[in-house]
Amino acid sequence: MVETTPAELDAARAVFGDRLNLAQRYVEHLATSGMERGLLGPREVPRLWSRHVLNCAVVAELIPANATVADVGSGAGLPGLCLAIARPDLSMTLIEPLERRVIWLNEVVADLGLDNVKVLRGRAEQVVDEVNVDVATARAVSALGGLAGLTVPLLHGKGQVLAIKGRSAEEEVQKAAKAIRKLGGRETAVLTVGADVLEEPTTVVRISVG
Repeated sequence: MVETTPAELDAARAVFGDRLNLAQRYVEHLATSGMERGLLGPREVPRLWSRHVLNCAVVAELIPANATVADVGSGAGLPGLCLAIARPDLSMTLIEPLERRVIWLNEVVADLGLDNVKVLRGRAEQVVDEVNVDVATARAVSALGGLAGLTVPLLHGKGQVLAIKGRSAEEEVQKAAKAIRKLGGRETAVLTVGADVLEEPTTVVRISVG
């Protein structure tokens, strides 16, 4: 079992509530088969809760009730599976091009019994006609300019992109401003979420469309 600090456990309880056991099982998947299959490195295991799962899950507070959400380049399910566990009201599509990751995601979804998740194999630009959502999420996919081109079209003219970013978020926003406007982005903001539960809050770039 992946060890948690008392602070991490408190944060996990606050974020996942009565679905904490599902989050714990997901973390076990990440630490075992996820690592074995190269979805994340062994050095990440001790910080799975703080750096990865909680960092992603707090983004749920920015998503409206009963929203449809697409997670682009879902990889190990960060943030897609974290959000699906924290928010059973969301209808989540995980978009991932690599077959081995798709197989793993489907195994985890089945094991956790997540009935609000479907996994779609493909690149975001290939599935635009199949996917029409209120919110598109991404983490560690690409710089914001390129990422906007992958995520904004999935909104089909109305909704928001929530991109989990690091300290360079403001700089990325400035560089991508022209590309975002061209795609129909109405407003771009850098937000921090999870300050009440995390030692290091999560930085999110929100692009509003329509």
